[in-house]
This record gives sequence, C-alpha cells and structure tokens, in this order.
Amino acid sequence: MEQRLHRIEIETRGRGLVAITDQVCGWAECQGFATGLLTIWCRHTSASLLVQENASPDVQADLEDFFRRLVPDSGNSRYRHEDEGPDDMPAHIRAALTQTQLSIPVADRRLVLGTWQGVYLYEHRTNPHRRELILHLIGEPSPK
Repeated sequence: MEQRLHRIEIETRGRGLVAITDQVCGWAECQGFATGLLTIWCRHTSASLLVQENASPDVQADLEDFFRRLVPDSGNSRYRHEDEGPDDMPAHIRAALTQTQLSIPVADRRLVLGTWQGVYLYEHRTNPHRRELILHLIGEPSPK
C-alpha cells in the first residue's frame, strides 16, 4: 500500500461551480495506482466540493438558482455573522449543506466516475477567490 499527497490551487470567478475533473483525474492517473481511493479535501469554510452532472450547463444554473432561493444573501441583516459582507454567512451555510470532502475510488489508474459525472469546486462567495484543495491517494501501484 502506498500513498501520495498533492495540493492544487483553483482560481474562482466568484459564486458558481468550477470544473476540476481534468486536473484531479490527470494527477491521479499519473500516480499509476492499479486500485485505490482518492480523497479530495477543500481547505475552506465558504467553498465546497460536488460530484455533479457534467453534460448540461443548465444543471449548474439550476443548482445556483436553487441555492440562491434556499440561502439568500443578506440584504436586511438576516444573519448575525456578516464580517466580510452580505455573502459571508450564506457562503458558510451553503458549504455546510454540501461537502468539503469527496472520496472517489480508483481502478486501473482512473477515477471511477460515471458517464455524466464531473468533479467541481463550488465557490459560495460572490467575489473571486483562490482556493486550495488537498488530494490524498492511497492504494496499490500498478505492476511495473
């Protein structure tokens, strides 16, 4: 059993989903593991991770519309915590409702994702941010 650890930085453009599938899959494939488990960890409290459909951009728009209705930004001091603006507490709530960690199996050097599944960083703040993700892969290397 072997392990690998890697850090990636993702630049966001503000609120919304950022596709990270290619970066994550590319790194995992280069590690040469026959089988294993990849954990992706988001080191933030106002961003999260999702496995979601990667075929239709309407899915991303609908998700954002849903979260906008479910967790609106504060326009009338609806939240106590607004230290960094009206999107501050809503971003924390959105992150609490989603995930800051994903675990994805690896087989034959590849992530075992479904046909329409992609991996996304979900930025919950309205302004651009630089987000840090930690990738931890544990498993059995392919025979040489």
